[in-house]
Amino acid sequence: MKDLNSNNTKGINSLGLKFSALVFLAILIAGLTVTLTVTLLQQRTTLANEQQLLNSHADLLFKQFERALSELEAKALRAHQLIVRQLAASSTTLEALEEPMLLTDGTRRYLDEYSGLFIAPSAKVAAKDTEVQRTAAIWQQLVPLIQQDFFSVLFISKQNYVRAAPADWVTQLESDIRLIDNPLFQQATPERNKQRLMQWTPVYYDSIWQQWLVAIVLPVYQHEQFIGAVVFNLKLTDLIAYRFPQFAKQQAKTLVLDPDNLLVQVNHDALTRSSLAMFAEYSGEDITPEPLKNAILEYSTPQLSDKSASSYLLAITPISRLGWRFVLFQTKAELLQHQRDYRIPLIVLTLLLAVIITLLLYFLINQILLKRLKKLAMAVNKVGRGLQPALQLDNQPDELGQLNRAFTGMFEEINQLVSGLDSRIAEKEQAELLARKLSKAVAYSSSGIVITNHQLEIEYLNPFLTELLGLELAQMHGKPLTQLFSADIQQLSAEMMHTLKERQHWRGDVLLQQDLAKSVVQLWVTLTIAPIRDEKGALSHYVGALQDISFIKQSQKQMEQLAYFDPLTGLANRSYFRNQLRKALAMSQRGYYSFALLYFDLDEFKLINDTLGHDAGDELLVEVAKRLTSRLREDDTIARLGGDEFAVILSDIKDKMHAGQIAASLQEAFQEPVQLGTHTVAISASIGITLAPEDAVDEELLLKHADLAMYEAKARGKNTYRFFSQELNDAANERLLIENQLREAIREQQFILFYQPKIDLRTETLVGYEALIRWLRPDNTLIPPARFIAVAESTGLIVQIGEWIILEACRFLARQVSRGYNVTVSVNLSARQFHDNNLPGMIERIIQRTGVEPTALVFEITESMLMGDTDAAIKQLNQLKRLGVSLSIDDFGTGYSSLSYLKRFPVDELKIDRSFVKDIPDDQNDMDIVAAIIAMAQKMQLRVVAEGVESAAQATFLKQNACYLVQGYYFSMPLAEQELSHLTFTIKN
Repeated sequence: MKDLNSNNTKGINSLGLKFSALVFLAILIAGLTVTLTVTLLQQRTTLANEQQLLNSHADLLFKQFERALSELEAKALRAHQLIVRQLAASSTTLEALEEPMLLTDGTRRYLDEYSGLFIAPSAKVAAKDTEVQRTAAIWQQLVPLIQQDFFSVLFISKQNYVRAAPADWVTQLESDIRLIDNPLFQQATPERNKQRLMQWTPVYYDSIWQQWLVAIVLPVYQHEQFIGAVVFNLKLTDLIAYRFPQFAKQQAKTLVLDPDNLLVQVNHDALTRSSLAMFAEYSGEDITPEPLKNAILEYSTPQLSDKSASSYLLAITPISRLGWRFVLFQTKAELLQHQRDYRIPLIVLTLLLAVIITLLLYFLINQILLKRLKKLAMAVNKVGRGLQPALQLDNQPDELGQLNRAFTGMFEEINQLVSGLDSRIAEKEQAELLARKLSKAVAYSSSGIVITNHQLEIEYLNPFLTELLGLELAQMHGKPLTQLFSADIQQLSAEMMHTLKERQHWRGDVLLQQDLAKSVVQLWVTLTIAPIRDEKGALSHYVGALQDISFIKQSQKQMEQLAYFDPLTGLANRSYFRNQLRKALAMSQRGYYSFALLYFDLDEFKLINDTLGHDAGDELLVEVAKRLTSRLREDDTIARLGGDEFAVILSDIKDKMHAGQIAASLQEAFQEPVQLGTHTVAISASIGITLAPEDAVDEELLLKHADLAMYEAKARGKNTYRFFSQELNDAANERLLIENQLREAIREQQFILFYQPKIDLRTETLVGYEALIRWLRPDNTLIPPARFIAVAESTGLIVQIGEWIILEACRFLARQVSRGYNVTVSVNLSARQFHDNNLPGMIERIIQRTGVEPTALVFEITESMLMGDTDAAIKQLNQLKRLGVSLSIDDFGTGYSSLSYLKRFPVDELKIDRSFVKDIPDDQNDMDIVAAIIAMAQKMQLRVVAEGVESAAQATFLKQNACYLVQGYYFSMPLAEQELSHLTFTIKN
């Protein structure tokens, strides 16, 4: 016996050691896995966060550098405009300059306080020439303005002389230098710069100052003749060192690269070489170390490499003006070094933690589990030998305590087997007593109880049920249970028997009915049928329980009325209508019949609501519902979907003609006016019709088709009906396609501006242009505004497009002014754009950015945009006028022309609509209208412009009536900017 107990004890101890070893391995593996996983996740998170921070820093650097370049360009452009205007100024008294000294090398050089003059030996020009003297006067005005921003300023003349500031520069120029052959001058010539645009030069070397420079070059034209170039020089070291902001983040390093991935660096050896020739271009230096160079190349070609494999984090930002790229980079090894340093200590800590937890767990297992198992094993051995166990087992609330209790219970059950017979006798007596109680409960129950045989033939009805139906048990004994049901649901008997055979139970709501002498008893009950089986399990009877639910059914009916019908008109609501539509579609798909869907919308219902009030509107809806219902068949479904929207499902429709006849009949219901209180109002409706299954077999598609047809009816003048057609669907799809393509066009900048000249008939000179947008698709398809402006207006995209138009028009105006042309540019404002509160601020920013004169900008606004909230319109116009721009009323005479409003609007110009001009001189009425508009404009001291002039007779009539500003195809169609040079009109200087 001792050996047996000893073996049990050893086995339990061994089990504990094995379990502890497994726990140790599990904890160790889990700890190492978590440690490595957390480390990897931390590395990835660190790299991702650093990359995001690097990108944000690079973006900020780019924006600030671009802003600095824009400021430099704006200052250079303003200085260039000053030079052009001063050179083109009429003759004025100029201070006589001394004749420059003729040196032995054949050159002539002269220095004053502000500039120096260098005249090459081959130049055929004298220092006292007007142009040379004007450059000296210009430099006296110019140098104090820009000396803080530019290192030096040069004017290189086509006649091979140069005016420079600082002045000392000209004293050291070599005598054989060819000024007009240097790259700076060549970059401005008509052969290299046909569009006369501002240019940034590559980095080049100035051997006199021994500096590497970057320059802004602008061509100078007088009377369309190229006379030279203005060069604004910047030190490369200043541009990079002082224009790039510096960050406190020390780990990030910066590079500036040229288009060939070569370094453009400050304080580099290549920037301080003094042995290079004048105007030599900077050739750049290669990137070191080699891994960084490879990483930058891979970043530029992502399809050839995985960026995550690089040992660097990179953020590369292009600087398009200079052709450079700005690189911000960090090494991944430096970022992750601190995480690698603590990885090994973390693994050691995990190992120690696993040992400690395992030892603690083994101690707890030994105290909590193993000792108790040893006690239980000894007790089992005693019971197995038939002895009474003397050990006291614990009764703790865990699995081992449960096992102890089970063992104790088993021992007690063995002792109770002897007294089992007495217990069974007592249980039987209790069951008989319970059966008697159950019999009384059934007899006196407040629910109906019925017992049938296995064929559902009635054998028993409790008193409550016989009293409820006014029957006697003898009358119904042996009759089928379904005889209690109403005739409407007699068909339930077959389904009930089938369910009882399959599932042995049945439950449902049935309508009971019993014909009595004086009345008919009819009520809803919930019937539950369950089987009764004998001792062998065979089916012998069924018992049914019936509960009166008449009140519940009545409540459900009321709830359905609220859920499926409109409380105002009594018509079906949207939910019920959708259910009926789905049923009709299902029937039509099975080939039973076709049907038509009509979609109503009352015309001008909102006006009635706003003028007479919502109570009158509700009264009108009730009357409309009555009239429509009176003209429909019983099989048709009419519903109010919401507001003034109605829908009708016309069943069994043969063809379109049949549906059209019914729609016409329904519209006749609106011919009689409706009396709303003391007001009599006329009503009408626009109806959209679609047929199923011809037009669609999908619920949503059918509703969409009906809606499209209804809107087509409204577009055709209202008070009519229209059938859905594929053309309507195609138009809607085209509108959606244009909207999507417009968003892409805005992102890809697919728009261009055409310019239609504005002519002064008195002098036949070109005095301005109207900017007109065109959409040039990537496939070179030119889309006219009529196809996309309405879509852009309705979707709000016109605001973005309008801002682009204003910016491009101002840039065009700046280029015209730089060429010496004194012209205006007109820009059309859309309704959505005009009512935008941000419009004045946006225009002001563009004017400051481009440097144009506000008076040369004319914004055209249609009359309809000014009506409605006139106070808001006047406020917006005044804000625009404060900017100094001109305002014009476009299409005057076609809208809401009113002198009382016109006097309040701060406008400068009226634009006669082309519809009044096109029939001159054939239509006397149009001629009288145009003459009246011109006279009115002159009385109000407004400029007047006529558009759409297409013949000499029209131009002559307008000139005779003192309308001198005109535009139209007779003079020129709208042209792209590069085509304007072909115009034969004299351009006003």
